[in-house]
Amino acid sequence: MTRSSMTTPGVPAPRVPADWTSCPACGWLLYRKRLERELHVCPECDAHLRLGARARIDQLVDPGSFTETVFPQRDGDPLDFTDLRAYPDRLRDAAHRSGESEAVVVGVATIGGAPAALAVMDFGFLGGSMGVEVGRRVSGAAALALERGLPLVAVCASGGARMQEGVFSLFQMARVSEAFGRLREAGLFSVCVLTDPTYGGVSASFATLASVLVGERGAHVGFAGPRVVQETIRAELPSDFQTAEFLLAHGLVDRVESRAELRPLLARLLALHAPDRPRGVPDDEPAAAADDTPPLDSDPWEVVQRARVVERPTTLDYLHTAFDDFVELHGDRAFGDDPALIGGVASIGGHSVVVLGHEKGHSVRERVAHEFGMPHPEGYRKALRLLGHAETHSLPVVTLVDTPGAHPGPEAEEHGQSHAIAEIIMRSSRLRVPVVSVVTGEGGSGGALALCTSDRLLVLENAYLSVISPEGCAAILWRTATAAPTAARAMRLGAAHLYRSGIATSVVAEPPGGAHTDPAAAARLLRAAVRRELDELAGQDVETLLAARSRRFSRIDVDDGRPVRALQPVLPVER
Repeated sequence: MTRSSMTTPGVPAPRVPADWTSCPACGWLLYRKRLERELHVCPECDAHLRLGARARIDQLVDPGSFTETVFPQRDGDPLDFTDLRAYPDRLRDAAHRSGESEAVVVGVATIGGAPAALAVMDFGFLGGSMGVEVGRRVSGAAALALERGLPLVAVCASGGARMQEGVFSLFQMARVSEAFGRLREAGLFSVCVLTDPTYGGVSASFATLASVLVGERGAHVGFAGPRVVQETIRAELPSDFQTAEFLLAHGLVDRVESRAELRPLLARLLALHAPDRPRGVPDDEPAAAADDTPPLDSDPWEVVQRARVVERPTTLDYLHTAFDDFVELHGDRAFGDDPALIGGVASIGGHSVVVLGHEKGHSVRERVAHEFGMPHPEGYRKALRLLGHAETHSLPVVTLVDTPGAHPGPEAEEHGQSHAIAEIIMRSSRLRVPVVSVVTGEGGSGGALALCTSDRLLVLENAYLSVISPEGCAAILWRTATAAPTAARAMRLGAAHLYRSGIATSVVAEPPGGAHTDPAAAARLLRAAVRRELDELAGQDVETLLAARSRRFSRIDVDDGRPVRALQPVLPVER
């Protein structure tokens, strides 16, 4: 039953019983109690109906845990503004209709047992517009989080800045942005949930400044509304313009979730970023023992062939088997989300970490979708953003390297491929948290080095790093790509050479025949190796860490043609 089937032209629409309501998107008649059970999501068209602040809080926080912060009332009419009605009358009417004293509710609650400060906007109060009082309360929520050392969860729903307060309203953008800046400087975690609609001064200030941005499915988010955009530029807009899904595709939010998925996601994020999160090895999971056994020599061309096996585990495979939890975060917050480079927050053996890795996929469809693991500049800029996230929240970084190289296409050059790679190498070299890199397959040129600038560099037994592909080297120096096996041997590709030259700090064993023959065993070996490195690096202060990293790079050199070992191995080679 749709709206069109319920009405006849010229005949008044039948009155909807009190226990029923119609979906504003599809017109379907909905039983109110069922709609409440469905979290106010239409079961017919999946439209996420707008919620008031109290309903939103009830859905997100642990039952009975919310304690509201009450702000004293102040004069809210700085301009003595009157349009068709006096502004104070509009405020009183908005309070009566919404049941709130302003367009945001502030307080403290727990989500999945983790305490957090909350600032939840209510579109029912003057369209969630941001005036002086809203700015005061949002910045007050940030101050509350700062005072108590809590993460901040903000739920945004706003038409923009409040016109009736003029330039006073405009400058609330600076006020709340400064408050979120202080949170970032203090290393406190924040999440903004962008709901329908989020526009104008809110979207261009705190709504897009949190550590993680989550769009609710179907929400419309932007700076200027679509009608303003269309009237200004006189152009046809995409059908999904300014939807949460549109933002995700363009790298502007980390995730898009259905309403039912929001609370579990927030609980996971808060747990991964908890300031008192456990660090190190759980008692029931002993650390791997150290072993200085040198790696065995293998034919370099055979290593190259095994590193390229399609069935070899990828970054996503390891994230689902070697790690305990993983929340993927998307986008470079500027242009796009590169599927060739995966990133997010994870936990492994009691450590919360930021993980970055190249992703190839296995099937032809997956490999095409992931660009064969060759990142564009937006992939490296996503990684650069997540390195900043790691540093802000004192999370070590783990990178998983498996790429033929950076994407060589014209679009990559137009978007600044060299600049993006240079920036991430420099950033990694001075990052103020530990970085552990694992070469799991191919390691091609600067595209691989972008994720290899680290304190510890682990190489799987059948993986390699190279300045150029064997085929490329052969084509240039031997004038034929068929000389690739000869080139691979001349460049000494493989784990043994990397270890003996001091570039790799250790070699991680693989199951007999290669990681692809037993992915579960390969994941256990990688997990043990990464955990050991994280355990050993966890206690180092920042200056010691940076000094050791600098010495490591300066010692990657040769002496009279003989490689000079930089560091002793710290991980076992299990056989």
